[in-house]
Amino acid sequence: MTDATASLDPFLTAFRGSFTSALRWPQLDALWDRVRASADAGWYLYAVGEPPPVAPADAAQVLTFVAEIDALLRAEHDEDYCGIVYADEPSCPALIKIYDPHNLGVSCGSSTNPPLPGWVMSLLPPCDLPASRAAPNNRRRWWKRLFH
Repeated sequence: MTDATASLDPFLTAFRGSFTSALRWPQLDALWDRVRASADAGWYLYAVGEPPPVAPADAAQVLTFVAEIDALLRAEHDEDYCGIVYADEPSCPALIKIYDPHNLGVSCGSSTNPPLPGWVMSLLPPCDLPASRAAPNNRRRWWKRLFH
């Protein structure tokens, strides 16, 4: 995708926009509550490195994903803070970036080449984001167990 094409893609425009971190675990809980309340809104669930979804997930898939990703983050991000989930608008999210605890780099974007998130939740149909590195097999199995 060229830069000119990318600038016209609504998903890429949103993806490159401003985001706020769920810095503390209670902030993540509040974000998940908002997502659960909008589970039937047409969320696209995208594991970066896999082909992007062509259709939104149903409400049951969204609820399963939120429960599973929350459990994964709490088990594998052994910190007293979250800081690896970002929403475009935490009070009414339309795009959420979730970073893999084992591929963080500098996820805040202050790096000249920040890593891509491991997963994206979006109300806009996502385009293919090239993975900065191949997802580990355990992550690929986790994703396939959820949706395939």
